[in-house]
Amino acid sequence: MTSLPADISSALEQLRAGTLTAPGLTAACLQAIERLNPEINAFITVPHSERSETRSKGALSGIPIAIKDLYETKGVRTTAGTTFFKDYLPENDAAVVEKLKAAGAFIAGKTNTHEIALGVTGVNPHYGAVRNPWDTARITGGSSSGSAAAVAAGMCLAAIGTDTGGSIRIPASLCGVVGLKPTYGRVSLRGVVPLSWNLDHAGPLTRTVKDAAMLLQVIAGYDELDPASANLPVADYLSDLEGGVRGWRIAVLTGDFAWGSDPDISEAVRAAAQVFESLGAQVEPVEMNFLREAALANGLIVQADGAAFHRERLAENPLGFGEDVRQRLQTGAALTSTEYSLARRTQTEMRRRMEIFFEKYDLLLTPATPIPALLIAGNDALEQARRLTRFTAPFNLTGLPALSVPCGFTPEGLPIGLQLVAGAWNEAKVLQAGQAFEQATEWHKRKPAIYFSNQFAVG
Repeated sequence: MTSLPADISSALEQLRAGTLTAPGLTAACLQAIERLNPEINAFITVPHSERSETRSKGALSGIPIAIKDLYETKGVRTTAGTTFFKDYLPENDAAVVEKLKAAGAFIAGKTNTHEIALGVTGVNPHYGAVRNPWDTARITGGSSSGSAAAVAAGMCLAAIGTDTGGSIRIPASLCGVVGLKPTYGRVSLRGVVPLSWNLDHAGPLTRTVKDAAMLLQVIAGYDELDPASANLPVADYLSDLEGGVRGWRIAVLTGDFAWGSDPDISEAVRAAAQVFESLGAQVEPVEMNFLREAALANGLIVQADGAAFHRERLAENPLGFGEDVRQRLQTGAALTSTEYSLARRTQTEMRRRMEIFFEKYDLLLTPATPIPALLIAGNDALEQARRLTRFTAPFNLTGLPALSVPCGFTPEGLPIGLQLVAGAWNEAKVLQAGQAFEQATEWHKRKPAIYFSNQFAVG
């Protein structure tokens, strides 16, 4: 008998040693979901039909993983966080779900999301707000709200999310976990309810950088049935994970655009930059105020693409959407072709600009979010939500790999996230840098009190 493992790596070691069994691990996570979900509201659906399903072979043998409720799951409802899809039972699994199951993972359930993924608070009018495990009066961020909360609270060992303007990295930052957005086209989007065909990314939320590398190894790769998928080789993300950053040239964001952060967050990022210097990297401040233009273009494309995908629902039953989502969809539908064309041109220009940037630098450091988790009550979270995408949205527009890792806490005890960005197809580089930072600090070891209330013996 042993306590619930802290992460995937620990669980796999215990499974191999025989001190933990896959059924025991599955039962423990399902028990945690049953006990904590009434408080956290991380899951929309926990499929009873899978309670007895355990798999004994593969890289993720027996590991419980939660799936954002945008991913189609065969015979298990996929709501996309909206009542329009409340009874939708897909006939097939999404490509990512197929790969996870083939690797032996146990699908623990479908996680709550901001409605249709069009928002970053995680306050869903149909399925309820997801609550932050560090302070249940506060938001988790979104739209992969339940995925981040489930990992932080210990309801599963990892989760899968999607990211269109920051929807993996924002909740990872606000919930104190690791969130990876790979390069656009690295992970198949087949079977994922789209928000923006041009900006959606699929990726993992985990407790450690190593776990993120392990999950990416499983889900990455070319899919000929996904028109956005890139037919490029997949690196061995674990082979150079411990390589460090000595000799790297690292830029840290400064200037007017960077100064939009709360002082506690700016100080945590400065301290993180010093950690990289101590690890042998050359760190220098760089003004990148042009990223504001990239963020604005990303927001415009998201709303226009979302309105295009949901055009029939928006026309026939606009009141079926929550108020905040309906307003954003209607704004997107009202955009002119000229406005959309200019935003797409900005996307092309920004991609080239960042390509040139990463010919000079190995890595870019920014805050993951400029503010910590906001209170759910009142209108502050909705009014401040646009600030949450400030540093994440530019890298959806450019499609670059970006990782959020814990880098500190506010005086109120709320997590702070550090964003690491690299050039296209360099997931291995952001993971290597994230691992170096994680091993040099203790932030990732801190867990919310609710996590420890969830510890019990498993066999």
